[in-house]
Amino acid sequence: MTTTIPDETTSVGTATVPRPEYPRPDRDRSERWLSLNGAWGFEADGAPERITVPFAWETAASGVGRTWLEQATYRRRIEVPASWSGARVVLCFGAVHHHAVVEVNGIRVGEHRGGYEYFEFDITDALRASADRRTDEASSAGDEIAVAVHAPADKREIPHGKQRSIPRDDYDGVSFTPTSGIWQSVWLEARGSTYAQSVAMRGDSLDGFDVRVVLDGDRPAGAEVQLELEGSEERILLVADPEGVAEGRMPVASPRLWSPEDPHLYRLRVRTGDDLVTVTGGLRRIEARGEELHLNGERLYVRGVLDQGYWPETGLTAPTAEDLLRDVAWAADLGYNLVRKHLKFEEPLWLAEADRAGMLVWAEPACPSRYSPASAAAFEAQLEGMVERDGNHPSIVIWGLYNEEWGLDWDIPGSPARAEAARHAYDRLRALDDSRLIVENSGWSHVKTDLLDWHYYEPDLGEWARAVGALASGEQETFPVRLGPDFVVDKSLYGSDDTPRTGIPLINSEYGEGFTSLERIWHLRWETQELRRHDRYAGYVYTEFADVEHEAAGLLTTDRRLKDGAGLVPRDVNAETVIVIDLVPRAAGADIVPPDAETTVDVHISHHGTDAVRGTVVGAWLAAYAPLPAEAPHAGAESAEVQAVPFRLSDAVSIAVPTHPAPGRFGLWFVDGAGTVRARAYLDAAEVESANRRGARPGEFPGHAQPGWTRG
Repeated sequence: MTTTIPDETTSVGTATVPRPEYPRPDRDRSERWLSLNGAWGFEADGAPERITVPFAWETAASGVGRTWLEQATYRRRIEVPASWSGARVVLCFGAVHHHAVVEVNGIRVGEHRGGYEYFEFDITDALRASADRRTDEASSAGDEIAVAVHAPADKREIPHGKQRSIPRDDYDGVSFTPTSGIWQSVWLEARGSTYAQSVAMRGDSLDGFDVRVVLDGDRPAGAEVQLELEGSEERILLVADPEGVAEGRMPVASPRLWSPEDPHLYRLRVRTGDDLVTVTGGLRRIEARGEELHLNGERLYVRGVLDQGYWPETGLTAPTAEDLLRDVAWAADLGYNLVRKHLKFEEPLWLAEADRAGMLVWAEPACPSRYSPASAAAFEAQLEGMVERDGNHPSIVIWGLYNEEWGLDWDIPGSPARAEAARHAYDRLRALDDSRLIVENSGWSHVKTDLLDWHYYEPDLGEWARAVGALASGEQETFPVRLGPDFVVDKSLYGSDDTPRTGIPLINSEYGEGFTSLERIWHLRWETQELRRHDRYAGYVYTEFADVEHEAAGLLTTDRRLKDGAGLVPRDVNAETVIVIDLVPRAAGADIVPPDAETTVDVHISHHGTDAVRGTVVGAWLAAYAPLPAEAPHAGAESAEVQAVPFRLSDAVSIAVPTHPAPGRFGLWFVDGAGTVRARAYLDAAEVESANRRGARPGEFPGHAQPGWTRG
């Protein structure tokens, strides 16, 4: 049986090519490239069919839609442009899960293991000569590419993130449809006879770029490399060593630093003979100073959201570039300054957009789910490719490694071998990149880390407030973690007695509760304010950005529609300045009982700006669940003046809550001396049965902390 091999010649921008954009704007060779996305021949179980690249074979978008297929071969013919005569031709793969063996015209050009990393092969010598293509009838259809892929159903000892496995992995309840085969773009590039295979561009000195160029091609040893900073007269000349590596420093006159407020980028033109690539980077420095985070020397508080990067019809691959880039704008609109891209190397296109938009990124590789020396080695094998592909992005300020002891059998404290695997991964990544913060095992059980991060899901808001305060003060080190429906264990922040208890930034990097969208938005509001109450914390990461399959924990639906928030604006919760209320609420939609007499509530201001701000808190009743107006009402209750000092919770001020026996929403606005609203919050008043199921006293309005009420 003969496999049908598509012979369409693709071109950039044609409507028939899915994901037609150039995939690497951060490493730009877009003047001479050819997309290979689109129809490929596809053979599995001896049955020829067609598949649409770059969508995983499990997805509807691929046209195949098969789950648990383990072996398949892709084929297509290409026509290398005549204008590329004399160039080196490189075949590029964004990602293929899991083991790919690549042939060109029956000649094996290389193989790659690892489902998330970029890889490439110089296929020049395997291509038919242009003269042959003109005269040989057998060659008239061009050159043939074949990609044989093995994607094991049993993924437990290979890095697979949240893809399901057969047999099941240890976290199957939070795993999703697998992603197999070619799932990121495939393309050809024309490069010079000697070319820059990779360029590292680090700007953490803040006054120039340290550059390392690795050459490949005909004569890399001793080749000259010219660096030119676009928009300036800065030029330097480097000479490669016998290994084909050229290193040097590109100074920047009048440096302009990259930050969320001013995401300025520099473009560096790297020329080697007839080869040219333009690389993008930024001048920025991220560091921990004791328990504080600093960006370019300025205090930083992380307001992050966890994003798993899934789409309903296309899996881990965004359906279009527009969809992919819109996610960055969504995160900013929700009030976040950081995205934790969870267990996935997101496309360079998304990272380039984060660079342009000033969105901070916590990036991390996929984990295996069971420990063995082989699985630990496979996990670490991803790190060099991760740093090589993504290390130039100034938006990436944190590298994650293991997540919640996945791939370490949930047993760092009880296993010297597993603890050493976490330490070794940290040391390996630190050797590859010394310009970012590293978390060796996100969630708990830390043995060697730059951040003490913790994951905590707690439905009782009274208990949440108590635990958040106790963890901040250091009086509590453990917290309960549900590892199964009926299996709850206490996990500690610390996986070793040698792990420092102080002097490292403390950050909650997963939290969130509730089943309905209204419950989740309620928990977001009250849980986030308790994190803002304690000045020791360096930030938070909410779970999560968008729903994924059965996991309906997102602020957005799977197709990126904002869920019903009953009038809540998420960016108010995640703002630079927020109101913190001394109250443990009763239930979603019923924070308090409608007051039948005037009472008071104490509030604080948490402010993370650069300068102190003075103002008052204004309060007024609105209709039940009404959206808060942007401007504070002219008539209403008003507090005494409060001064908000950066990164210090203000003293409490009291504000009167007038009688309002009917359901309603009591709005709160923090207004500075110039009349500008700097923060908004509210209390919902309604009767509710069994209010004490959340730890509150039914019918009681706690204006101040009282016995039985928790405050930080």
